[in-house]
Amino acid sequence: MSDRDDGDLDVPLSGSTLIVGPSGAGKTRLTARALSAWIDQHGTDGVVVFEFGPEVERDGRVIGGRLDRFLDVPEGVWHGVLEAHAPRLQGTTDDETQALARDNADRAGTLLEAAPQKPAAVFVNDATIPFQHDVGNPNELTGYCDRAGCAVVNAYDGAELGTDDPVSRRERESLAKLKRWADRTIELE
Repeated sequence: MSDRDDGDLDVPLSGSTLIVGPSGAGKTRLTARALSAWIDQHGTDGVVVFEFGPEVERDGRVIGGRLDRFLDVPEGVWHGVLEAHAPRLQGTTDDETQALARDNADRAGTLLEAAPQKPAAVFVNDATIPFQHDVGNPNELTGYCDRAGCAVVNAYDGAELGTDDPVSRRERESLAKLKRWADRTIELE
């Protein structure tokens, strides 16, 4: 675990980096900083951004959110935005949460198919959202990221949203696959 503020962390801009932590830990902010650093150094050519995170309010605070809360994604960047559901927060039954998770997975798959074939750098916000249902396959995302020289991916890693429901179990499985894939993992508290 990092005992530093995410503002003190540098994200390597080569290979694959996974940024994990609970809600509000600064994953999206750190990913936005890495995206900004890449663009400053290399420009926008071949930059791909996947926005999978839902933005919902819970108990008076925003959970989730997009990278554009922290920077303006410039023209020239391929920016795939999933208008994502938050299955555990919006569904009231396991069937409802599964239906919302499946819809996320289906629509995220469409974004992956539409992305440029030869990315230089890939930045992914809330990477486990498309894989909270069995129809989503994290290997599709990691395979895409492997085409780029740099991939910075963030994902929720916590227990505050649930642990023993089908969506949470599937999300933990997907997170474990992402951790095995990444060259390095930055854990935020």
